[in-house]
Amino acid sequence: MKDKFKIGIDYGGTKIEAILMNDKGDEIKRERSEYDRNYESGISTVKKFVEVFKKESSKEATVGIAIPGYSSKETGLVHNANSIWLNNKHFKKDLEKNLNCEIKIMNDANCFTLSEAIDGAGKDFKSVFGIIIGTGFGSGLSYKKEIIEGANQVAGDWGHQPLPYPTQEEINSKIKCTLPTCGRPLCAEQFISGAGFAKNFNLKHNTNFKAPEIVALDKKGDPKANKEFELYEDRFARLIAVMIGIFDPEAIILGGGMSNTERLYKNLPNIIPKYTFTDKVRTKILKNKHGDSSGVRGAAWLWD
Repeated sequence: MKDKFKIGIDYGGTKIEAILMNDKGDEIKRERSEYDRNYESGISTVKKFVEVFKKESSKEATVGIAIPGYSSKETGLVHNANSIWLNNKHFKKDLEKNLNCEIKIMNDANCFTLSEAIDGAGKDFKSVFGIIIGTGFGSGLSYKKEIIEGANQVAGDWGHQPLPYPTQEEINSKIKCTLPTCGRPLCAEQFISGAGFAKNFNLKHNTNFKAPEIVALDKKGDPKANKEFELYEDRFARLIAVMIGIFDPEAIILGGGMSNTERLYKNLPNIIPKYTFTDKVRTKILKNKHGDSSGVRGAAWLWD
């Protein structure tokens, strides 16, 4: 029986990654490239990858793409993309014209979640909540290996909601989102994303550390870093408790740079019950299996 090939594209803010897989999920080829941060350069880079990979697969391959936003089912226009040159553009239509084939397109957090649900850390669970904690803070829902997009195509994406049960210190911080599409006070992304975590630490201590450097400080026993992580874990637990109360997933899979912080997997399960209305929290908090590859693999799986 002839293999069916899948091309997945992960459209990042500075790099575009592409993967060629067979129908079993085996990786055949992978490439990554920087591109000029504009609409035309992104399309030409995607086209180059697809042409090369289709030659590799005898011109028979489906194409899926993960983007940092979503393409409206009603208008086809892209919204909420942090690669701002994609916003209000017919990206899917323009790509299909350039590639001369049909494509499927979905939010990158959804693609991450789909990848981990199909053959990643969540493969043994029916309901999965995937969370990307990197420069931003995004998430997606999967049930029975399918993505739940929702009526407004934002199901599960609670990264720009206010922190629940805010402390007086958090209220006094006056922290709010700077994105014009959000602008909310106490926006969760400003506390939980890697960039927000580092910014809050640096403001308190007049330093200029990046998140991985603060993680390293904590491992060395630095009391300031340890205190900031205690605050971070409590905030994250509050947010997770809200999602458990709504979707009640069997597994929560963490991705992005902050997912490499090992203490989260030890401490979060002990804090979440404090904020959850149940006799026992059975939801597993798991590290991703495919790492940075989950988005591009999820894009490839969109045709399944």
